[in-house]
Amino acid sequence: MKKIKVGIVGYGTIGKRVADAIMLQDDMELVGVTGRTYNWKIRTAHRKGIPIYVVPGHELDGKPGINIAGTIEDLLSKVDIIVDTAPKKVGAANKETYYIPRKLKAIFQGGEKAKVAEASFVAQCNYDACKGKQFVRVVSCNTTGLCRTLHAVDTKFGIKEVYATMVRRGADPWDTDSGPINAIVPVLELPSHHGPDVQSVLPKIAIFTTAMSVSTTLMHVHTVTCECKRTPTVEEAVELFNNTTRIRVVYNESQVKSTAEIMELAKDIGAPRGDMPEICIWKEAVGCVGNKLLWIQAIHQESDVICENIDAIRCMMNTMGAEESILKTNRALGIPDRGFAEH
Repeated sequence: MKKIKVGIVGYGTIGKRVADAIMLQDDMELVGVTGRTYNWKIRTAHRKGIPIYVVPGHELDGKPGINIAGTIEDLLSKVDIIVDTAPKKVGAANKETYYIPRKLKAIFQGGEKAKVAEASFVAQCNYDACKGKQFVRVVSCNTTGLCRTLHAVDTKFGIKEVYATMVRRGADPWDTDSGPINAIVPVLELPSHHGPDVQSVLPKIAIFTTAMSVSTTLMHVHTVTCECKRTPTVEEAVELFNNTTRIRVVYNESQVKSTAEIMELAKDIGAPRGDMPEICIWKEAVGCVGNKLLWIQAIHQESDVICENIDAIRCMMNTMGAEESILKTNRALGIPDRGFAEH
């Protein structure tokens, strides 16, 4: 079997996780990653044996513990596809500078605007629509979480409209420069960008979103109110979420009462890095009022999009279908098998 040769531009929160995930796939080869800044992440990549390529103006030669394999141009000449995990706006610039002239396939992240790509991607929702495309954007962690759960609900009950509020973490656990520290900061824009972003994947979903940032680093939390076309029951909804891949139902009766306990659970079950790539829904926070289905879900912002990047690689290279890729990715990354539903 010929392996897909993959390069990663950027080696931060998402890039390093995508790199680890690629190295677990038997149908992919990680050719290398780019480095811009000398730090522990690049030194760790070197220790893992990952070839490191430099971006012009960000030389790493001569730094202790780093061997340079070449320039970004050298990396691009060796790969079938690039996963661009550079900071927002840098990916769009890289597209113009590097990927278009080389007619190279590239995957962008949710920090970029939807217009950077031909399509936005969530594997369970629109895999087939993205097959073979040159440029695809894996949507943000929040949008990925909303799309996974809303797609399942729409498939089962049909959706008339959705109202959701994003309670966003103020910073990632390692980030000492961001905040807030002692404030709740509302997004003073209605709707927040999350609703239109969901529609870039699920265009038929009528959704209105609001958002705020709070003083935590662990996860995002969403409250979702969904008016359904068919009257749901709590039991049906919980069964649906239990049987949908990349969603995990957690229970107050098991003392999983908060995002802190979800992240501790991830460590206790031996998840890589202590990550929780599944969207977690509290069983006790699923409710029904007439045709309205309500639930609360938690999103681990560092990891839920990693499996999406892996599936996007296969999708764009057109090597296998959605169900096969999702199951293959899940098993390689240790995500429990669930049911599979697609329109």
